Amino acid sequence: MNPGSPANLDTAEVGILSTEQASRNLLSDAAQLVESGMQAVNQCIKGNLNSDIALINSLSAYIINSGGKRLRPLTLLLCSRTLGLDDTNQNAVLLAAVIEFIHTATLLHDDVVDNSDLRRGNATANAVWGNEASVLVGDFLYSRAFEMMVKTNKMAVMDVMAHTTNRIAEGEVMQLLNAHSADLTENQYLETITRKTAKLFESAGQLAAVISDADESVYLGLAAYGRHLGTAFQIVDDMLDYTQDAASMGKDPGDDLAEGKPTLPVIQAMKTASKADQEIIRNAIENGDRESITRITQIIESTGALAYTSRRAVAEANLAKQALKCLPDSRYRQALENLAEFSVARTF
Repeated sequence: MNPGSPANLDTAEVGILSTEQASRNLLSDAAQLVESGMQAVNQCIKGNLNSDIALINSLSAYIINSGGKRLRPLTLLLCSRTLGLDDTNQNAVLLAAVIEFIHTATLLHDDVVDNSDLRRGNATANAVWGNEASVLVGDFLYSRAFEMMVKTNKMAVMDVMAHTTNRIAEGEVMQLLNAHSADLTENQYLETITRKTAKLFESAGQLAAVISDADESVYLGLAAYGRHLGTAFQIVDDMLDYTQDAASMGKDPGDDLAEGKPTLPVIQAMKTASKADQEIIRNAIENGDRESITRITQIIESTGALAYTSRRAVAEANLAKQALKCLPDSRYRQALENLAEFSVARTF
């Protein structure tokens, strides 16, 4: 779906789960289906972090092992499994690790740009080692990822990932340009997260199709699945900044405000809030005012912006599930559908 196109906000197909444990179950059940593959991915990650530069080893291991969900590698393994590959297939494991390396590199760079001190409940790498080391080790992870993907000997893999890293960089620049802009539109927001976040999920589906020699309809279907999954995931991530505490999120509430990021809850609230409340939001975004988080959360709730944001995420999750119709029924396809549900049900 084009980020600017109208969304079907019918929530009947995807239900928002009521408990944190229920959402965790969706993720863990999916991961158990490819448990051996995920173990192989973790070993591949550890084996490819090696460098004769001690700082690279220390910093890379710190961020890689800091408690991430491994959702992107999981998506790739499950997509590959639906297409008949074993979850320990050499190319599938290698590319799942590549996806995680690139994701980790973006986190290192993001935290420097955003001047963040906390991620996943831990001090960020830049808070521990400094900005210079974080940027350079992020560059190392990018370059190591491309060294690894060459081993597949598939030019289509290189094409997908070259385009992916380029689009992610564009998304990062767009987010930088949009910072402190209280007039950002929903379309502009969606275009940014499509490039910055959803693109790596999309590439997970594409790579699974490439290494499985799937036909074009499957390639396009899995790409669409990943794109909508990633969009739903990011919309919810942005919503959690106004609904969860630091312990739940693993970061400080109000980080988006402090960084001047106008995310969907704020964008929607600006459309319907009173003039006085709009000015409160505008001032917080333009000046990076975290201290207004309580009042702005009240405004977001009172205008129905949280409910709207939730429905918008659900619409994307439903589109992800619909994209899987290119695949035969299987427990692995069901697991991919469950990941779409997890993306909107999660509270962490």
